[in-house]
Amino acid sequence: MSPHKPVLLKESIEFLIRDGHGIYFDGTIGFGGHSGKFLEMSDASSRLIGADKDKSAFDYCKKLFENDSRVQLYNTSFSNIDLISKIEFIESFDVIFADLGVSSFQLDSKEAGFTFREDVPLDLRMNREEGLSAAELLNEFSEKEIADIIFKYGEEKKSRKIASKIVERRRISPIKSTYDLREIVAEVTPEFYLNKSLSRVFQALRIYVNNELEDLKLFLEKSVPLLKKGGRIGIITFHSLEDRIVKEFFKYETLDCICPPESPVCVCDKQQRLKIITRKPVVAGENELKENRRARSAKLRVAERV
Repeated sequence: MSPHKPVLLKESIEFLIRDGHGIYFDGTIGFGGHSGKFLEMSDASSRLIGADKDKSAFDYCKKLFENDSRVQLYNTSFSNIDLISKIEFIESFDVIFADLGVSSFQLDSKEAGFTFREDVPLDLRMNREEGLSAAELLNEFSEKEIADIIFKYGEEKKSRKIASKIVERRRISPIKSTYDLREIVAEVTPEFYLNKSLSRVFQALRIYVNNELEDLKLFLEKSVPLLKKGGRIGIITFHSLEDRIVKEFFKYETLDCICPPESPVCVCDKQQRLKIITRKPVVAGENELKENRRARSAKLRVAERV
């Protein structure tokens, strides 16, 4: 049984897998929920290229798909889609997909270190061989830098108070564990709002240490030239920052001119590359929400190459 339940699975298939044949790129292979279904719906000549920064997810899918010759996996960020396509000698994809949510396994597992409900080392990196851990960030960055990260990526209103408490606490002893951070947030947050604030703070640190938003922007920019005409790109987001990036990118790519309105002729050479398929984001239905509470914030946006 998969350690993660994929969200908006039915909708993803309906919008993306249209004729059961093609070359697919899943930039967040996770635990194979979406990709497994894509393959199930596709013929023997189809191919699926998957990527994931998370080593545990990558290792799981290596085992899951080891007997399927259609699958090739990479333990790297989806922002490397251009390099991966060159390695695989792929000029264009029929489908490019990413589910930006943190998996149930990561959220629930002590070893993964993403949960604030267990006392584990405060890391939050998808790949622990890259970059700073969340603990290193909190012990080394200035109070202003920490406050800005929590506010920008977590949209947490008490970011300055929390940052001040972090700096105050680290003068006494280094911040090392998830419970160290939990105690700090609890000092300045009413109990009724604590879980929401903790979610925002942990989200902010996770986004920052994994460079998630910049990777998403790079991934989107690199994906469009690699999408076959008539091919589709589908992105599932889970919070407003991601959704805004996807929405604005898709909208920009529908434009065929970005010259100022007062310009008598077009000089920008901008060309429309996408048309939006989902005018409003697709969200989980009542049945899915009953079965999977983590689907409540999921939004699927789909666009097509023109």
